[in-house]
Amino acid sequence: MQQFYIPSLCATSTDVFFDRDESRHLAKVLRKNIGDIVSITNGLGYRFTAELTQVDSKTCVAVIVRCEKIAPDPYHLHIFIAPTKNKDRIEWFVEKATEIGVHAITPIICQRSERKTLNTDRLRKVSIAAMKQSMGAHAPVIHPISDFTSALDRFDGVAYIAHCEDSPKKKINHDVISKKSISIFIGPEGDFTPLEIQTALDANVMAISLGKKRLRTETAGISACHSIALLFD
Repeated sequence: MQQFYIPSLCATSTDVFFDRDESRHLAKVLRKNIGDIVSITNGLGYRFTAELTQVDSKTCVAVIVRCEKIAPDPYHLHIFIAPTKNKDRIEWFVEKATEIGVHAITPIICQRSERKTLNTDRLRKVSIAAMKQSMGAHAPVIHPISDFTSALDRFDGVAYIAHCEDSPKKKINHDVISKKSISIFIGPEGDFTPLEIQTALDANVMAISLGKKRLRTETAGISACHSIALLFD
């Protein structure tokens, strides 16, 4: 079943009014009929089952027959990640991270960043589409772009930095991930500078390893998301 996204719905909502784009998709692409059942989320943890009462390419209407509160993940993961030079790659990261399980994303500008601007509205649209596709009910928060130093003052819970310098690092496991609120910093493809790494360590951010191979920025982000998700599976 395909899932729709209507952020205005709440636990007390009774009727659903689809916008023109969603209505056209329901009527012309999915060829839904009156009486058909559709699934909807508001991205805030609720999933609604609704029965279509009006099907038209301009306006579709449904009545909610069930409202379900979906339990959040047992952890909160905030990824701070440098935008990739190719914007398609950072969009790919946002899409896949949303499918796997990420709760907040902050793009960060580092000293070696090749891209220093980013359309975060576009990233929000990508994350919403991924949430709908994966039948999720919690939309990740896409924060405005931030410089690296400022981001060090805003991390959640315990924080980790993944870098390529030859220095002591810990592996991601239950002994290292001791809290359920986790932040991970992923640098640009040129890596964090030694000064950035030291600044992070001085801010009580711990160095972690994502394996022996050198990963692209977006691959490192996905690897971190997947590793954390498996710990709490």
